Amino acid sequence: MSVVEQYARARIVTDADVQEDQGTIPVVLRYDSAADPRVVSIGLPGGQARSFPRDLLERGLRAPTGTGEVRVWPCGRVQTVIEVHSAQGASVVQIESKALLRFLRRTYMAVEPVPH
Repeated sequence: MSVVEQYARARIVTDADVQEDQGTIPVVLRYDSAADPRVVSIGLPGGQARSFPRDLLERGLRAPTGTGEVRVWPCGRVQTVIEVHSAQGASVVQIESKALLRFLRRTYMAVEPVPH
């Protein structure tokens, strides 16, 4: 069993967000190979977390990818954007690409990817 955690900073914008820009917030990138070797999660303050396919985040570092409720794309050379649609509305997470790449590399060192 391998667990990889890394702290990062992210900016989150939602449809429900009518407040002024709150800037960046701390998030926890987490991978647990025993739970599901194909999934990583982003933990937000207050205990909320959202899970994403690890390969989707990896592809989104290089080019726009995803369909349906989750889309990921590079935003310039510095940021990666994760857009999530649900019945409650849309949320956009902007995270530093270098931090996300460093985290994903660590997850692959922990365990090899599982074929689909």
